[in-house]
Amino acid sequence: MTAAPAFKRVLLKLSGEALMGDLDYGTDPERVRTIAAQIASVRAQGVEIAIVVGAGNIYRGLKGAAAGMDRATADYMGMMATVLNALTMQDALEKEGSDTRVQSAITISEVAEPYIRRRAMRHLEKGRIVIFAAGTGNPFFTTDTAAALRAVEIHAEAILMAKNGVEGVLTGDPRVDADATLIREISHMDALRRGLRVMDYTALTLCAENAMPLYVFNMNDERNIERIVSGEQVGTVVVTRDE
Repeated sequence: MTAAPAFKRVLLKLSGEALMGDLDYGTDPERVRTIAAQIASVRAQGVEIAIVVGAGNIYRGLKGAAAGMDRATADYMGMMATVLNALTMQDALEKEGSDTRVQSAITISEVAEPYIRRRAMRHLEKGRIVIFAAGTGNPFFTTDTAAALRAVEIHAEAILMAKNGVEGVLTGDPRVDADATLIREISHMDALRRGLRVMDYTALTLCAENAMPLYVFNMNDERNIERIVSGEQVGTVVVTRDE
């Protein structure tokens, strides 16, 4: 980035699928290294970065075991899977030279700090990347909701929603609608009314209530995070408007 960053503090929401690469499930080490290099490069420009990571890459392999399971139990399994991904990202980021802390919403003190809001903000102020693991710590809430909640709590200026192979928010599902096109800008409430799956409805409502902008972009382009933080229009921006 040659110009001053457009944001001082952002929260990056990484889906578990973004870590899979071309695998059916699991983690692609080269893909993780590439993502870590992007994040470290942006952090080196002075942008404070927090991360919430999902667990779709691991949970795909657990679907059979979770079939018919109590929903709360299955959700706790998913939370623990996000801790695995958080530790993977921490290791990759530290190999890129970035100081990193993992904070977990469930107690797992041997490998992660407990989530403490003020401590997380202090880490960010000291230039560390903070990875929030285990969602909100509660079943029935997704990592999308965790991202919205943590972003509001730490006073992030925006949420960067990384998608796996999708350019942003589309007018329909491209798998069934060949005419689906990219939406460059939309409001939170309009996205809710139109049923566009930007993120889950609880998370999107929380963002709307707190005027938290979302930047939805394709993670496969290695420059996209840097471009967004530089102030370029990339993918879709979801904003709050007076309605």
